[in-house]
Amino acid sequence: MGSWALGCAGNSEIRTPNLDRLAAEGMRFDNFFCTSPVCSPARASILTGRIPSQHGVHDWIRSGNVNTSELNEQVRTEPVFADERTAVDYLAEQPTYTELLAQTGYACALSGKWHLGNSTVPRKGFDRWFSIARGGCSYMRPDIVENGEVKIVDGYVTDMITDNAMQFLDEMSYLGSPFYLSVHYTAPHSPWDRSEHPESFVALYEDCPFNSVPELPLHPNQARTAPTGEGDKRNELLRGYYASVTAMDEGIGKIMDMLEERGLRDNTLIVFTGDNGMNMGHHGIWGKGNGTFPFNMYDTSVKVPAIFSHIGVIPAGQVQHELISQYDLFPTLLDYVGLSNPEQERLPGRSFYDLLVERTGEGREDIVIYDEYGPVRMIRTREWKYVHHYPYGPHELYDLVNDPDENMNQAEESEYQAVIEELRMRLGTWFSKYAIPGKEGISAPVTGLGQMRPLAPGVIESSAFKPLVKS
Repeated sequence: MGSWALGCAGNSEIRTPNLDRLAAEGMRFDNFFCTSPVCSPARASILTGRIPSQHGVHDWIRSGNVNTSELNEQVRTEPVFADERTAVDYLAEQPTYTELLAQTGYACALSGKWHLGNSTVPRKGFDRWFSIARGGCSYMRPDIVENGEVKIVDGYVTDMITDNAMQFLDEMSYLGSPFYLSVHYTAPHSPWDRSEHPESFVALYEDCPFNSVPELPLHPNQARTAPTGEGDKRNELLRGYYASVTAMDEGIGKIMDMLEERGLRDNTLIVFTGDNGMNMGHHGIWGKGNGTFPFNMYDTSVKVPAIFSHIGVIPAGQVQHELISQYDLFPTLLDYVGLSNPEQERLPGRSFYDLLVERTGEGREDIVIYDEYGPVRMIRTREWKYVHHYPYGPHELYDLVNDPDENMNQAEESEYQAVIEELRMRLGTWFSKYAIPGKEGISAPVTGLGQMRPLAPGVIESSAFKPLVKS
C-alpha cells in the first residue's frame, strides 16, 4: 500500500474513514520506509529487525510455502501451486519479536498473509493461525490455511481475515490475558479486476477521475510484475485498487469498534502499516520496487503508511516527520511493552518509543534511511537520495529539497560528485557493518520474479531466484 493511498495523508479521492479516525486518535508518520520494496523481505525485516542482507530473504517467496505432498488432489492441481515443492522456514533460527512476546505470556495470533515460508503451521510464537497458503491470492477464491489444511474457498478474503481476527479478540476479551494480534490483509495487492471485489466498494469509484494518481507514459523499464493500463483500463485498475483499500478500511473499523465495545481500546496499542509501497502509474510505473528492472527505489515504492494509536498514551492527531524505517519497529515494540532487546548489538534499528510518547526526537538529527533490493542499495537523508545499482549502474541521485518528486536524476552531473562520494561512503560503511556474508543481496541474482529457496550459508545460488525472461 502506497503511503499516498490514505485520506488522512491528503488523498481526497480515496475513502479511508476508519484509518482517518485511527490517525485522528493517534500519530501518523509521513516518512516511514520499508527495508525492501517487495513483500517477503520487508515482512521478514519487520519481524526480525534485520535487513535483508542479514536474514537472507531478498525477493518475494515463490516456493517453499507449502508441502505439495500434503495437499489434496483438487488443490495440488491448481496452477498457483506449480512452483511449490517442500515447505521451508525462511526465518529458521532468527529471533522475532513475536517469539519474545510469547515467551513473556502474550497470546499471539495471526490472521492473514504470512509469506515467509511454511505457511501451514503456526510459527514464531503464534499459537493461533489463520493464514494465506502462499502470498497474494484471488480475493474471491483465495487459497487459505485453516487448522493446518490448505483449502481453496469461495468468499471475500478481506472479510475472512477480519472475521478471524475478531473471533480471536472476542476470546481475549473474556480471558483477560495480554495478547498480540497480527492482521495481515492481502489488500491492496492485485488482482484489481472488478470481479475480485464486492460491487458495493467498486461502485464508490465509478465516476472517480483519479486525479490523485499521475497519468504518465509507461516507464521504459516497466517489468511484467503487475497489471498495467491506460485510458479505460487504467481507470478499471485504479477502481479495483481503491476499492480493495476501502474494503480493508471497513474491516479495520470493525476491529476498532470491537476493541471499544469490549473495553480493550484504552489498553491496546494499534499499529497500522504496510510491507512496501506501490506505484499505480507514479513515475509511469505499475508495481513496487520490481515494477521496473533494474529495480527502482522511488519514494512511492519505499514509503509505507504508518499510524500508531494508544488512547491516553500516544498524543492524538499528530503527524510525525522524522525518518523511520521498518528495522526500527523491532526495538520500538519491545521498548513499548518493557522487554529487553537480546538482539540489540546485532540489529541496525533504533527505538522511536520517545517519539510516540511526545518526548523530543533529540539525537535523531543525523538519522538516514537505508534500503535494499538484491543488488540495488539506497541511502536517503532529508535532502538527498542516492541509489547504487551493483555492479555497473546506472546510479541515481535526487535532490529532495528542490525535486521532491524525484524527476531529475543528477548522478552524472559533475557539481554533485562530492555529494555522491559522501553518500556512497556512508552506504558502504553501513552495509559492511550489518550485512552477513552469504546472506548479502549485493551479488545475489535477484530478478523480481521470486525466490525459490533460502540462501545456503556462504553461498549465493543463481538457482535460488527465478530468472528474468523478457517477453
